[in-house]
Amino acid sequence: MVTIFLAIGIMALIIYLFMQQASFGKAPSGARLERIKKSAQYHDGAFQNQSPTPTFTGGGTFYTVFKDFLFGKHERKSPDYTLPSIKRDLHVQPSSKPEITWFGHSSYLLQVNGMNILVDPVFSGRTSPVSYAGTKAFNGADIYHAEDMPKIDVLVITHDHYDHLDYETILKLKDKIGTIVTSLGVGAHLEYWGVPASKIRELDWWETASINSTTTFTAAPARHFSGRGLVRNQTLWSSFIFKTNGYSIYMGGDSGYDQHFAKIGKEYGPFDLAILEDGQYNAYWANIHMMPEETAKAAQDLQAKVLLPVHWGKFALATHTWDESIDRVLKEAKVLNLEVITPLIGEKVILDSILPAKHWWIKERP
Repeated sequence: MVTIFLAIGIMALIIYLFMQQASFGKAPSGARLERIKKSAQYHDGAFQNQSPTPTFTGGGTFYTVFKDFLFGKHERKSPDYTLPSIKRDLHVQPSSKPEITWFGHSSYLLQVNGMNILVDPVFSGRTSPVSYAGTKAFNGADIYHAEDMPKIDVLVITHDHYDHLDYETILKLKDKIGTIVTSLGVGAHLEYWGVPASKIRELDWWETASINSTTTFTAAPARHFSGRGLVRNQTLWSSFIFKTNGYSIYMGGDSGYDQHFAKIGKEYGPFDLAILEDGQYNAYWANIHMMPEETAKAAQDLQAKVLLPVHWGKFALATHTWDESIDRVLKEAKVLNLEVITPLIGEKVILDSILPAKHWWIKERP
């Protein structure tokens, strides 16, 4: 019995020491926590979704989902070849129209009106608190690094998960960032990592940050969750409505399908472009990640002229094959008569001008 208690104690100590690493971030406290407590989204010590959102769906439990993820018989394969991509110099003057460069998964650079806006950058090669373990980027999907980024006028962080808020990337970029727009509470991590509080603008849902006289970001609902450690939902998760000089772009972050898309479309649409997650879904967590068909429906709800599917093409974080999501969303988009763009990683996209739609993920066989 003594041996068992000793082993448990040692294991608990190891876990405690492991989680003291800076990459896990910091929980909100002080004035930030007091502001959080006043949020309409905060109840019973945690942020909540607008609709009831059980952790697991489809009859799943923590045990069954964990077992299925690790040992289930799934065709969960990464691409068996190096993905094609385009390496461009991002320091050059972009088009006068919104120009987007996708870096795989949910990371992309939006250049417009002389501004560089970087969203959810993950350039460390893994979605993990440590560099030696965790899901690794596909071959060819990691050609861009923090050092390739130009001066960043606005960094947008939708929520604090490792595949959207990357510790190593923030450390490398923080001195070249002007302003960070993020969800309520996420600033606790950023300040802990050395980002000056004066650079951080944390938004609750429906709050707006004005960058200049013609450019605004409005935080909007998403159906998801947050957390970098054992405790969930101490920081908020958001989508963002970006407006500048006659253009409207919806930055979806992560979200399950829900009524908020139609509400946002009605009140803020139509959108010139909707950037929505399309990947890392499963019937066991269908409340917090959309199925591809729902991604197309969400774009329709938003009254989007064009859909850019993201959250795929770089990491395998679910049990489906790496390219299943893009094939399924394209099939549904055809039914809905919705235009979808599918750029390679690094390929130039210019709204109203260059809208690539090649099926580059289909490997040509000799």
